[in-house]
Amino acid sequence: MKGKTSPSDFEAEILPLWQRAQAGDEAAYRQSLDLIARRLRFYFRRRMPTLQDYVEDLVQETLLAVHLQRGTYDPTFAVSAWFTAIARHKLVDLWRRRGRQDELTDEYEDVDESQLAAQPQDHHALRDLDRLLQELPIQQRQAIELTKLEGLSIAEASTRTDVSESAIKVQVHRGLKRLAELVKGERS
Repeated sequence: MKGKTSPSDFEAEILPLWQRAQAGDEAAYRQSLDLIARRLRFYFRRRMPTLQDYVEDLVQETLLAVHLQRGTYDPTFAVSAWFTAIARHKLVDLWRRRGRQDELTDEYEDVDESQLAAQPQDHHALRDLDRLLQELPIQQRQAIELTKLEGLSIAEASTRTDVSESAIKVQVHRGLKRLAELVKGERS
């Protein structure tokens, strides 16, 4: 099966890149994020067959969280288990926001709970997030703060800002895409 790697092959590929990235190698960091993004797309598509429109948003949210929480990575755990735990939390957050947990199609059987790293509150990460958000246009920043940080639904954010729901969705999508670019160092 071309293009698909087993979990152990993936871990063997990502681990040395991630270790170099953690040591400050920016090229390895970008490569790591690209590999993680591809893996996340597969992960989310598999779990949300009826909500494919949300896949890219969740990938971008998870990449942002990976960036902000990179200091919490414990090298005694598999890199894939660590970022999959983050992805799982993002997926659960989406289901909570949507209020439709009945559509989950898979259990989280491919994540060994004993392999998951703790995610302590990191004040440096919060500072990083604030700096990144300041780089966004006000409409994108506000849409992300309301929906992703405060946990409001698209409808609630629309009501609060007096902006259409579709405009909120567009601003969130564009803002998350821009944040991912900023995290990867593609400032323009």
